[in-house]
Amino acid sequence: MRRLWIVLLALVVVVVGASLWQGDRLFAGVYALGGLALVWWTAPWRGGRTTTHQEVLAMPESDRPVVIYWRPGCGFCQRLKAHLGRDGERATWVNIWQDEAAAAYVREVNGGDETVPTVVIDGIPHTNPRPALVLERLRAS
Repeated sequence: MRRLWIVLLALVVVVVGASLWQGDRLFAGVYALGGLALVWWTAPWRGGRTTTHQEVLAMPESDRPVVIYWRPGCGFCQRLKAHLGRDGERATWVNIWQDEAAAAYVREVNGGDETVPTVVIDGIPHTNPRPALVLERLRAS
């Protein structure tokens, strides 16, 4: 799944190329915009550099009441981020596609699965928790 963006990019190139070959410039442009947006959505670098798992472990526990392990292209992660709004900036975000140690931690607490969002609240991991639970803790800190 981490390399999905490469497959999507190749597919976009093929579809846009076929549209141009057939002389459909309008469709080629639409396919290119839509396809590149989808490639960006699933790219591991989306969201910029985030905190690493090692950096999280180095923080005092008082500085990390809420740690959110996420990955690009995850609808549940996007839903959580949207629900948290500006309060989400108080959380520590860790992209598991940018940090293998973070991915390993998520697998460890989820029975071998890379289920995200995995949210650690006061040291206790929660798999895909209700956004209200996370928001409540963020507002308490």
